[in-house]
Amino acid sequence: MTTPLADEFESHRPRLFGLAYRLLGSAQEAEDAVQDAYLRLSGADRAGIEHLGAWLAKTVTNLCLNRLASARVRREEYVGTWLPEPVVTSDGTLGPLESAEVREQVSMAMLVLLERLTPTERAVFVLREAFAYGHREIAGVLDLSEANCRQLYRRAVGRVAAPESRFEPAPERREELVASFVTAAREGDLAGLEKLLAADVTWWSDGGGKVTAALRPIEGRDKVVRFLVGISQRFATRVDLAVVEVNGENGMAAWVGDTLLGVLGFEVRDGRIAQVRAVMNPDKLEYVRRQLTRP
Repeated sequence: MTTPLADEFESHRPRLFGLAYRLLGSAQEAEDAVQDAYLRLSGADRAGIEHLGAWLAKTVTNLCLNRLASARVRREEYVGTWLPEPVVTSDGTLGPLESAEVREQVSMAMLVLLERLTPTERAVFVLREAFAYGHREIAGVLDLSEANCRQLYRRAVGRVAAPESRFEPAPERREELVASFVTAAREGDLAGLEKLLAADVTWWSDGGGKVTAALRPIEGRDKVVRFLVGISQRFATRVDLAVVEVNGENGMAAWVGDTLLGVLGFEVRDGRIAQVRAVMNPDKLEYVRRQLTRP
């Protein structure tokens, strides 16, 4: 039996999870941060909370800032490439993603770029870009001056700036490319895969030292195709591949029986696949596995 407090908190949970995930790049840690916020609310003096949504956003943000400080140390010691935990977004887990700009904020590429920022810069950037907070509101969340928040935001924008795509394909074309990749991979059609890849494609693998994965990025179409040849020979017909929406973009899930082997995110440029990010660390697949096997 739920309580009025629990019911009220649950109405805020999706937004809080979306905030925590963008700040942390980890779905499981985001869940923990949101749950910690509930525990703090349970012990708080409700009479002193004027606006619950604002209080919870501030609480979750500060919990995440504490986690980011320790996460930076762990990521410096991480085995191989660090990638964010993938999240299936077709079920609204990260809220409505109704525009290209909103989808970009939760993309694997953006979450990787956010690793360049200090925890405070990241908080300012996420609150401003993803949740449309004004600088005065951000200052209230972070207990900083409005001028300081403006400066942090300008610095963050400069640090995550990336070269714009020369051509952003229509969603239908992106879907077609990813579906073609999955079909070609499923059929072992390496010539077909080669046609889908940009000449300077880069393949990133995150195994975290828990499973076999390339420790460094694989750069260039020829090297990526040779890498895919090795994968196809290793797993042959045992892998079941499926298209899924991951972090606002079409991606791919690879299963061996009931085991989720990995989740791939694709970045498209000039009509071809330019970046592939493969998350294979089983610790990072727990949340998305629960999403994909949910009844």
